[in-house]
Parts: sequence; structure tokens; C-alpha cells
Amino acid sequence: MKMNRNKKLSSFILCMVLIVAMALSATGCNGSTPKTSVTETNTETKENADDSAQAESTVLGEGSRSFSFTVVDQDGKETQFEIHTDKETVGDALTELELIAGEEGDYGLYVKTVNNITVDYDTDGKYWAFYVNGEYATAGVDSTPIAEGESYAFHVE
Repeated sequence: MKMNRNKKLSSFILCMVLIVAMALSATGCNGSTPKTSVTETNTETKENADDSAQAESTVLGEGSRSFSFTVVDQDGKETQFEIHTDKETVGDALTELELIAGEEGDYGLYVKTVNNITVDYDTDGKYWAFYVNGEYATAGVDSTPIAEGESYAFHVE
């Protein structure tokens, strides 16, 4: 009889330990559940919609040539422009519109400021990288001719 009662007590204690262990594993260490709530998902969807609304291009300049120009800052935020110009090179067009600025160096224009954002490798350890059609450019912005249908970009790297 005493053995039967000990078995019941042991079973009860074991069940309680298992219940407590399951409750702790469901709530995690800090008392919150790790799942994403519906509100968080809706907020993320709204933010993505805001990002695509910001993806619209700002039209700048006048002229017979046009190209798309994207600026990607150090936070990854993209700003898109549609550039119109009569200039021959991308650098001349962007300089005329005051979208880029820098210093003349041994290899051409060393761009330090793009869309009013200054980045300097000597002080920040970062620089503006020039891209043509999503590929790292093989020439500087001041020597790259404007070509119909091509897109140009500067990214902080």
C-alpha cells in the first residue's frame, strides 16, 4: 500500500516537473514568445510598401540624353534619379547637377560627396564605389560616357 502511494507521488512530481519544463521552454528565458506577431508582420509589410514608394525616381536636369542614377548610402537606403543632360560623360552631368563632388587625383575625379552625403576613406574607412549596370565600373565617373539604356550608381563601400 505504501509502495503504491510512493508511485503515485513520484508520478505526480514527475508530471509537475514536465509541466514546468514545457512552460519554460514555451516562454523562453525572458518570458516572451519568439514568434512574430501579426502586428509586426503588418508593420514590415507597410515599411516595404513605403520603401517601394520611395523607389520612385526624381527627375533632374534638362537635355537630350537621359539615364538612371541610383545612390545607395551606408545604411543601404536607395535614392533614385532620372538624369537629363546634354553633357558627354556621367561625371560632367552629375557634377553639373551638384549630385557629386570630390577632388581631382592621379586617376581622375575622386568622389567624396554624393547626393550631399560625404564619405572619405581617410577618415571613415569607406568610399563611394561607381557602378555601371550593376557592375563595378572599369573607368572613373568623369571618363564614363553616357550610353543610352545604361544605369549608373554610387554605393558606399
